[in-house]
Amino acid sequence: MISRRDSLKAGLVAIAASATVGVSREASAHDAPNTLFTVEPTLIPIANSTQQFPVRRIYCIGRNYAAHAREMGSDPTREPPFFFQKPTDAIQYVAPGKVVDHPYPSLTKNYHYEVELVAALKSGGKDISIERALDHVYGYALGLDMTRRDLQRMLGDQKKPWEIGKSFDRSAPIGPIYPVSALGSFSKETISLAVNGVIKQRATLDQMIWSVAEQISKLSEANELFAGDIIYSGTPENVGPVVKGDVILCKLDRLPDLSIKIT
Repeated sequence: MISRRDSLKAGLVAIAASATVGVSREASAHDAPNTLFTVEPTLIPIANSTQQFPVRRIYCIGRNYAAHAREMGSDPTREPPFFFQKPTDAIQYVAPGKVVDHPYPSLTKNYHYEVELVAALKSGGKDISIERALDHVYGYALGLDMTRRDLQRMLGDQKKPWEIGKSFDRSAPIGPIYPVSALGSFSKETISLAVNGVIKQRATLDQMIWSVAEQISKLSEANELFAGDIIYSGTPENVGPVVKGDVILCKLDRLPDLSIKIT
């Protein structure tokens, strides 16, 4: 039989435990963020997987092929690398084998295509060496850096930031990410873009002025890089305009095609 003393002791233990749980629950509720609303994360499907890649930041390098730098009025032999960003929700996912509708954006009458290799990072850091830079790459994708060229040039001529020419809704179409563990790295593959079946851009990745490893290293000097960062690695020469009804077809050796229709 349980004595009165043992019963009282058990009761005190239960009360103490209940109080501890209550405090724990209160602390947990207090620690939870009190947000006004939910913001959906930006996710890119990973090829041949149910997993998705969460995007933290989108970095882009400008004028990274010599011929493109010249067509944009720059001297690639003297210019250090420079970068800009797009918002993460500029991503427009384009599934392989699909032609996805891409709305012609507002405020422009000179809408340009730029096909690019995209590197997706699984880790990061500050002041990453070129020799270790590719260790941080999770995988690669094929992407488009769509540009409101007239706005970019007008604002540039006025010595104003030209972000609005690059950073807008659906300005970063992209295909699935293919892990390095499955396909390896990309360095000499052919990349191309056609509009309505006519080749407009064509180059090999080894024509880039700054390699992916060098881009990661240079970026990490300015900003600490993290898992979830993606880098659009520059476009070849012969960027140009598209209009409603045009179909863009992008190709990169070892990756599936990416295609959008301007609507």
